[in-house]
Amino acid sequence: MKIGLDIMGGDFAPANCLDGAIMALDSLPSDVRMVLIGDSEKAKSHLKAKGISEDKFDFVHATDVIEMGEHPTKALAQKPQSSISIGFKLLKENEIHCFASAGNTGAMLVGSMFSVKAVPGVIRPCITSIVPKEKGGFGIILDVGTNADCKPDVLYQFAILGSVFAKEVYKIDNPKVGLLNIGEEPEKGNLVAQAAHALMKDSKDFNFVGNVEGQEVFEDKADVIVCEGFTGNVFLKTAEAFYSLIKKRNRSDEYFDQFNYELYGGTPILGINSNVMIAHGKSTPLAFKNMMVLSKDIVEADLNGKIKTVFQ
Repeated sequence: MKIGLDIMGGDFAPANCLDGAIMALDSLPSDVRMVLIGDSEKAKSHLKAKGISEDKFDFVHATDVIEMGEHPTKALAQKPQSSISIGFKLLKENEIHCFASAGNTGAMLVGSMFSVKAVPGVIRPCITSIVPKEKGGFGIILDVGTNADCKPDVLYQFAILGSVFAKEVYKIDNPKVGLLNIGEEPEKGNLVAQAAHALMKDSKDFNFVGNVEGQEVFEDKADVIVCEGFTGNVFLKTAEAFYSLIKKRNRSDEYFDQFNYELYGGTPILGINSNVMIAHGKSTPLAFKNMMVLSKDIVEADLNGKIKTVFQ
């Protein structure tokens, strides 16, 4: 197995990317090889300074970088030698089994759609986030930013994608699916939520348990929480803000510590024809390390293949 890592992606590249890759060496089996995509000379110099043999990695040199503020479509077209462009080329040609980056999220999403493309039948791919549960374990919420507006049939597909992800990667048996809403009754919410509930209530594609209210997100009512990307992104950033406030006040709590994004590394883009991972632009070495581990888990679970089978 080969996992491609964009070492030029993120606010603290390439140092954090490379330090995370070094950390991942102890967590990945010997048959998993990390392919470092970016400035090879900088990478080798960094590894040497850390006392790590460059033989532990493969290198693919990239002469350019897509910066965080660049327009995704224009940047991909104008910078074919960027680390992100080369990463997608390697993925499309099956030279790597997964491509991971903390770089320009828009470029990663556009690259996914134009390079490996969406799984036939999937209307809109999406991304997820982990939701720690108060009594132990965790669920996932999706979408958290890719699709700000969604029609009911798109939300229905998110439920399918989330269920497959939860079952195959996180080994949650028959995951419970809930629709994020402002009340538990079927008639609650806006027109999209009401129509989505009507589609989901008798579904045999997943285990639908009804609407989930905000105060129930961290309980055990649902393992997969479905919403459009606008609401999901607000929820995600609010949770991140509360975690930051707790840390600023030097408080430590076993449950709230689970809201540290570093522990999970990143999120796959669900619903595309290959394995692509995206991470927070401010990712630390620990976050990069965990992204490599999750990348391995996704490839091993054949998540992409399982999703294709469902949508055949």
